[in-house]
Amino acid sequence: MSILQISKVFLQNEWRIGIKTNYNQDIILKIKQLPDVRWSNSMKLWHIPYNYLCYKKIKSEFWNEEIIIIETLENTDKNNQVLDNITKINENKGEIQFCQNLENTDSKNVDIRICEKQIVIKLPKNDIDIQFLRTFQYSKWDKIEFVWIIPSWGKNIELIKKYFKNRINTIETISNATSPIQIELKSEKDLENLPQLDFTTDEEVKRFKLWMEHKRYSSSTISTYIKAISTFLRFVMPKKSKEINNDDMILFVHQYMISKGLSLSYQNQAVNAARLFFKTIKGSQIITEQIERPRREHKLPNVLSKEEVFQILNVCNNQKHKTMLSLIYACGLRRSELLNLKPEHINSQRHLLIIINAKGKKDRVIPISDKVIEMLRAYYKEYKPRTWLFEGAERGNQYSEESLSQVLKQAVTKAKIKKPATLHWLRHSYATHLLEAGTDLRYIQELLGHKSSKTTEIYTHVTEKSLKNIISPFDTL
Repeated sequence: MSILQISKVFLQNEWRIGIKTNYNQDIILKIKQLPDVRWSNSMKLWHIPYNYLCYKKIKSEFWNEEIIIIETLENTDKNNQVLDNITKINENKGEIQFCQNLENTDSKNVDIRICEKQIVIKLPKNDIDIQFLRTFQYSKWDKIEFVWIIPSWGKNIELIKKYFKNRINTIETISNATSPIQIELKSEKDLENLPQLDFTTDEEVKRFKLWMEHKRYSSSTISTYIKAISTFLRFVMPKKSKEINNDDMILFVHQYMISKGLSLSYQNQAVNAARLFFKTIKGSQIITEQIERPRREHKLPNVLSKEEVFQILNVCNNQKHKTMLSLIYACGLRRSELLNLKPEHINSQRHLLIIINAKGKKDRVIPISDKVIEMLRAYYKEYKPRTWLFEGAERGNQYSEESLSQVLKQAVTKAKIKKPATLHWLRHSYATHLLEAGTDLRYIQELLGHKSSKTTEIYTHVTEKSLKNIISPFDTL
């Protein structure tokens, strides 16, 4: 028995019909045939236009004894049970109207205050309205004043007025006023509510992002640096970027990072982001010279035994899942390297796998055996990928990193392995098992794409064969 759940969702500034279902390949194929159907990775659902014809199409396509259609609005009561909704169809207007078990939205219960930099909105709790407000960039909920804060720029106020319409009770405009809510960093509780960036600083961060894109930094590095520098700049507010000095970074490390138990890796990323930001955008030499990185950690790689790797791969019944995990271990790939593979990157005649534009903008080739080639051929015949070697639910779209991580997590659980294995563990295991088999360290460095041999040498510390050859002086007593 399959379940199809339809709901009203607000995406990309418009109402859509959201569709959720338990995984069933036949149902997924039918959903893909619906008009203007799209997949939302953030909400983990399919969605189509919000109109009567699309609603009727769902009913006609999925109405049978083996499918249960549940119409909800994704609201939960105190017992975490889904609130039922009654769907009324007005065929003359061609609309779907949802009668919610919520407050009456027709009454005037929304108060808006427009300041110089912020729009403050006070309204009764309503999950549909909250979903709408969250679509605005940098929107946030203030727990103290019980209001929503949205930046006052662009067409934000026009969109808000258009959405709430006759539900607006008052609109108050405060000219030349400072932000109504100022958050001072005095306690740990304050750290959970960092203020949003002002317009000027936000524009600087955007220019920083454009500069990194122009310099062809990887998407993961850009995302990491932008998050780190944005958090730092929010922490020092109301200070402007031109007023920031090294003492602010020291305070950020002690009051924010250490108090939250953030890793040395995060601290290093924040320092790197700040150095680059102030050097390129603000042109400041003082802060970039003063900021120091933390002492480097020397962690040993996590390694699985060959038996554990076999168990993980053997429990995968899905051909695509098994092929992805097998290829990571068989070639020592990083997650991004696997997902960026295309069918033309496999040279079966020369038994080579070509890695293009990997970490550090480096290309490399990795030998693959007949066993790996046969596995890839079987996978290709079944799935026939169009663009990427491994594609997601929609053909032509790249398989997501989150889904790949979930594949390994489910396999580890199914194999009853208690270790918190990650995808990178398979890469570590590949290198360690090569070293234990007698492969020269220099070759392993090339296969892994390491710039320095010192990075590869870390595997000598966990090689079982080498450690077994060491005799403790205690044994000779």
